[in-house]
Amino acid sequence: MARMKNHSLFPFFSKSALAGAVVLMVFLAASPSRASERAAWMQEARFGVMSHFLADWRARADGEPASIAHWNELIDNFNVDKLAGQLASVGAKYYLITIGQNSGYFLAPNATYDKLTGVTSPELSKCSRRDLVSDLSAALAKRGIKLMVYLPSGAPVGDRAAVKALEFQNGAHRNREFQVKWEAIIRDWSLRWGDKICGWWFDGCYWPNAMYRAEDGGPSFATFAAAARAGNPKSALGFNPGVVYRTLSMTPHDDYIAGEASDPKLWSPRHVVDGEVDGAQVHMLCFLGERWGMGKPRFTSEQVIKYSQAVWAQNGAVTWDTPLQKDGTFAPEFLEQLKAVGEAAAKENPSTSP
Repeated sequence: MARMKNHSLFPFFSKSALAGAVVLMVFLAASPSRASERAAWMQEARFGVMSHFLADWRARADGEPASIAHWNELIDNFNVDKLAGQLASVGAKYYLITIGQNSGYFLAPNATYDKLTGVTSPELSKCSRRDLVSDLSAALAKRGIKLMVYLPSGAPVGDRAAVKALEFQNGAHRNREFQVKWEAIIRDWSLRWGDKICGWWFDGCYWPNAMYRAEDGGPSFATFAAAARAGNPKSALGFNPGVVYRTLSMTPHDDYIAGEASDPKLWSPRHVVDGEVDGAQVHMLCFLGERWGMGKPRFTSEQVIKYSQAVWAQNGAVTWDTPLQKDGTFAPEFLEQLKAVGEAAAKENPSTSP
């Protein structure tokens, strides 16, 4: 091919304009993506804790059926100050808690959820009277700890009335009507909490092509993300496709890898560059107990440190799901393990020291 004269491809631009355009292109190429900006804090944080605090799980543990009265009693007696103190003592930099899951009970009020599911009075609501997220955020903020929240991407399948009212079909369905309602519910919580929360972890995105990638102008990953960020545009989002041991981003709307792992030995950092995979921050979520949210420790502290270090080696963050006691605090055997992880994280990065 014959050599072209300088700037022949850009006849309408001066040399100075071209130089500026080149600088701008280099700057844009070197700048972090919007996703990495929202989740950039996770690289420095390195270590956080998750807890499942669910009405049906707690009711079984207490030997009684789930009920509105029992749920409100549990939420009213959740000791946010003690839990926040425990998290600070082990060096955790963020905390992730379930808003609710399959039972239809949630740990914060939501007028939109009540309206859409046909609740006619506050006494009949399965959304707790107390806004535990707001109270927990206040306690954590005093100690410099961030708060994230967990929510399934589908309706609470254990509550048949809610499933019907929300028009949810479990499986690979478009679920257009459901998603419009679910996004309204999410938006309600997001606007309520604003910057009290810094991120969401959405579970059960098992059918992304059917539900979120349809080209019919309806609900999508984009509208889902917009609802979650309605109260805080800086919220970091992760959409979970289930247990996947390689680092995998589901959508450009992932700010971080959801990273669910049942066996941390199998976790595999594939295609990681500077702590990111395809624009999403590397992250692994695993559980310390025998199962998610329950049981005795299944690892030694040395093992937990080793698994955490594998993630840190990729400039990633690791979140350890840790069972809560009835009052919303950790048992001593788990505190010991969390403290060991926090101390190891501090050695990797002194800024994470308790």
